[in-house]
Amino acid sequence: MNLRTRVLTSLPGTGFPPRGLFISRLGGLIQPTKGGSPKTIASTRFAEGALNALFAAGQCGWNIYVVGNEDAVAHGRTSPEAFAKFDEELCAHLRSLGIPLKRHYASTVAPDGKGPQCNESVFRFPNTGCFYHAQQEDGIELRSSWILSSDVQELAAGWRAGIRCGRIGGVEREGGLVVECDREGGSVAEMVRGLVQVQKSLT
Repeated sequence: MNLRTRVLTSLPGTGFPPRGLFISRLGGLIQPTKGGSPKTIASTRFAEGALNALFAAGQCGWNIYVVGNEDAVAHGRTSPEAFAKFDEELCAHLRSLGIPLKRHYASTVAPDGKGPQCNESVFRFPNTGCFYHAQQEDGIELRSSWILSSDVQELAAGWRAGIRCGRIGGVEREGGLVVECDREGGSVAEMVRGLVQVQKSLT
């Protein structure tokens, strides 16, 4: 990967550097099914208020990312093609609502996966690849960015990358992973609205 240095510039009219808001796909934004992500956007149930809150965050200049492992694909319960179709529908739906989605980081491989999905990846949580990729490609400042999730592995990855962590319910510990978050509790909508209000109070 080309490790070019990017110059961070402030958002017009703010004085804030570009920041990322990483939203967990299955640990915050949408309700998972038994097979992982829903099959179609029509069958997707979004967390209450999440879409309106993300629209408001986009209006305030946040770079928005959706993230998460997709173990249903890695372990052969869903085909890569079916998930790719859902991924395309999800990204198109968010952008159609005026939510400025930068990228959807979804790892569909795992070290114990099935067939060709049996691989390790820097983008698989709790690895930190998506954060550093966003930093390199989009110029975001990690220490001013946030991840909002109920998943311990995702939060641990955020902590390791030096970004701020907001736990949406969930548990504090998974195996040997324990994460002390900057914010605790509440829904993804409540947390996003809180970040938007803090930013507005500083401008």
